[in-house]
Amino acid sequence: MANSNVQIHPPSEKKTLWAWMLGTFFGAGLLKPGPGTYGSVAALLLWYGAAHALAPTPLSLAVGTTIAAIVITLIGIPSATIVARESGREDPGHVVIDEAAGQLIALIAVAPDWRHAALSLLLFRAFDITKPPPIRQLERLPEGTGIMMDDVAAGVLALICAQLIGLFF
Repeated sequence: MANSNVQIHPPSEKKTLWAWMLGTFFGAGLLKPGPGTYGSVAALLLWYGAAHALAPTPLSLAVGTTIAAIVITLIGIPSATIVARESGREDPGHVVIDEAAGQLIALIAVAPDWRHAALSLLLFRAFDITKPPPIRQLERLPEGTGIMMDDVAAGVLALICAQLIGLFF
């Protein structure tokens, strides 16, 4: 199980700029308290802003959000690995690119209004924090893959629940 206080490598004096910029999701992970929530909110605000500035069709928004989530996940694995190694921690709290990817996944088929966005955020954060099975088990994957995949799974679960709630309300 990942623990943000577990040392896996001695901390490095060297900081790989691109990895730290992306891994902290442009500094959102450096905010306190609750850097994961700041990472999720940053991703949500970027999605919301793009949805309103570009006014895509619902299908275009879903496709664009899916592509963004995939790209961020693929970039997040190496950046999270590098930042974790340079921090000397298995899953440092300031790495929040995983929350950004998971939040975008939770937003894939969501209407771009504040109610749906808030529901998506609340569901994603609840699943990310509580990590119900099998989400917690994904943390055991090596390095950046484990950092990213539990949040990807939390995003998928939040997306499914948001869609189910939408059927009834």
